Amino acid sequence: MKRTLLWKSVFIVVVVLACLLGITGIPGALSWSAIKRSTASRINLGLDLQGGTHLVLQVHVNDAVRAEMAQNIQRLQSELARRGIAYTALTQPLPKAQPDMIEANGIPLAQSGQFRGLVQNSLGPSYSVNSNPGQPGAYFIRMSPATVTSLKDHALQQAIETIGNRINQLGVTEPTIRQNGLGAYQILVELPGVDDPARVRQVMQETAMLEITLVKGGPYNSQADALSQFNGVLPQGESLLPGRSIGANSNGAGQWYLVNTVPVVTGSDLRDAQPNMSTAGGWEVEFTLTRDGGQRFAQFTGANIGRQLAVILDGKVQEAATIQARISDQGRITGNFSRKSASDLALVLRSGALPASITYLEEEVVGPSLGADSIHSGVLAALVGFIAVAGFMLVYYKGAGINAVLALVLNLVILMAYMAWVNATLTLPGIAGIILTIGMAVDSNVLIFERIREERRHGKPIASAVDIGFNRAFRTILDTHVTTVVSAVFLYLFGTSEIKGFAITLTAGLIANLFTAVFVSRVIFDYELLRLPRGAELSI
Repeated sequence: MKRTLLWKSVFIVVVVLACLLGITGIPGALSWSAIKRSTASRINLGLDLQGGTHLVLQVHVNDAVRAEMAQNIQRLQSELARRGIAYTALTQPLPKAQPDMIEANGIPLAQSGQFRGLVQNSLGPSYSVNSNPGQPGAYFIRMSPATVTSLKDHALQQAIETIGNRINQLGVTEPTIRQNGLGAYQILVELPGVDDPARVRQVMQETAMLEITLVKGGPYNSQADALSQFNGVLPQGESLLPGRSIGANSNGAGQWYLVNTVPVVTGSDLRDAQPNMSTAGGWEVEFTLTRDGGQRFAQFTGANIGRQLAVILDGKVQEAATIQARISDQGRITGNFSRKSASDLALVLRSGALPASITYLEEEVVGPSLGADSIHSGVLAALVGFIAVAGFMLVYYKGAGINAVLALVLNLVILMAYMAWVNATLTLPGIAGIILTIGMAVDSNVLIFERIREERRHGKPIASAVDIGFNRAFRTILDTHVTTVVSAVFLYLFGTSEIKGFAITLTAGLIANLFTAVFVSRVIFDYELLRLPRGAELSI
């Protein structure tokens, strides 16, 4: 008996020491300030406790539909030319109102059947082809509603992943990036402890769509000057883009370039991008292409030596350089970059381009003083609750109340150690979960103590009363804990980030309580029974 108690005691001591080490870590010095700093670094605080930025973003998913239809136009143009089917134009007539539609004009009547078959073979069964009754040789190509919905949902998820990648690379601790359930195609972003929210917002919203294509003309001094070279109508398959020096208030003055609309490589062909110091002393961004992208780029540059290529970023020509030799899978983007801007651009390129533009619907900055007030109020509530419960247990259950208080303290120690071990984030609802855990933990002790009292009233010896009390109360304690944990699991699966914090602390506290209220409390009772003189009554 004594040997078994000894091993149980050693196990409890090991658990306590491991939990204390988990909470405090290994401080740099054996001083209260060092231990306090080490503990604070291991407990992550949520947005509501340490302050930060709360954002709600609207994803304009129709942009992704328009981009998909633009790619379909390029695919159809290539197939029509390869099969010798004549046409005058392939356009998106209403790109904002009906982004899922393409209009084809000038299809000869004799080739209408070939055209329909080509569309079905190239684009698949998700697209329908209908003739325009009022205009012979004209057809409307539409994407099915189910495909449109799927594309929009995919764009939303891709935007969440892209924004998450960018924020994670910035080093923001425990950010929340998820779909906002209060609006269609919205994203909720919470950034605890962000000290430069302006930079984070800029990196999040930056599209960073990289394209490399052939320069067909320019530079021109203005947009009007460029259009005058072509009588106001640009050649088919070519676009007029501004240089990077042209701003929103420049009235179009600056360098403009005529480029191929279809790029040779895009941001999806990127394998890596890193900031680097150039030989001239400035900053630039070096990029590496995938194997497939590198092969296409090598073939393109090898066939166009002496001509200019344009490096386009977000619709602006960042660089127009003459191809001196065949280039395979590496290149660079130069410009007036600082170290920070080059790093941000490389980060955005690595994380991928957003599939659609975003706008800010809500922006709220939570100050650290509000978080400090929340921590103070939450800790005060937990402390008052603990003292009130502990006082009641000591008064009502006398010596056994000390047993309950020790188990309660250990329960809180294990709970906080778990939060530190799994790097969980403590939120204000999480503190509420801790307070509720205190009540649930004491409830377990009450069930055990009352069962022991009942057995003593029935005349059972003290040792038998303790044994029966623990065994019979355990089933009830387990039932109540399991049902509560199941509820907490559903709260975690379907709740918001705040509700998840409550569910995590409540579940961890209940599991810890099974150990403290049943195992630890029983060991304390066994030690007390060994020390109890013959004929003495248990203080309960």
